[in-house]
Amino acid sequence: MSTLIPFSQTIRERTRAIHTKTEGAAFIAELVDGKRSKEDYAALLGQLSFVYEALERVAEALRDDPVASPFVDEKLTRLPAIEADLEFLIGRDWRDATRPLPATRRYVERIEEMAAWPGGFVAHHYTRYLGDLFGGQAIRAVLQRQHGFDTNGVGFYIFADIAKPKLFRDTYREQLDSAPWDEAEQERVVAEVANAFALNGALFDDLADATAVRVA
Repeated sequence: MSTLIPFSQTIRERTRAIHTKTEGAAFIAELVDGKRSKEDYAALLGQLSFVYEALERVAEALRDDPVASPFVDEKLTRLPAIEADLEFLIGRDWRDATRPLPATRRYVERIEEMAAWPGGFVAHHYTRYLGDLFGGQAIRAVLQRQHGFDTNGVGFYIFADIAKPKLFRDTYREQLDSAPWDEAEQERVVAEVANAFALNGALFDDLADATAVRVA
């Protein structure tokens, strides 16, 4: 892998196809187009609650790891916001109404395996959090317009502690570029980023099937 190209750029270029495919998944496309109900959105958050519980639990376990620790930032923490959104959307008993879909279980299992591989954890961390910080804002705008949300219900997409998202993203990419990975490890991380996108896509496909009867 050429050292002339920043590693963060290599990740973007080599995962662009699977990233685009995942972003274009039917469930997400319909959500962005305003064709999904509030209940469908709650179903998405319900599945993501399992994903972020696993991701943030592994993050805590790796907080002192020399490779992972630069990426573990409490400003990114999403689980409390997801839980508050679900309580607003469904009620205090939202956990009783939420069960992981098969693709979600596979995704969670893979994240849990990353506790033994810091580079893999960073791959999953990068895939989810930078997507939420930037791409998720379009979803937030649609939901606020469609359902009249202010901040309640869309707290997942609000990063109140990050005043300058672009600066945060640029710093994050610099951390990727300076991570102490040799060429073989970089290859593994790129492959895991692609795998993380694929796991997200499978989750969206399962959601589309589970909520098909509600599509407008």
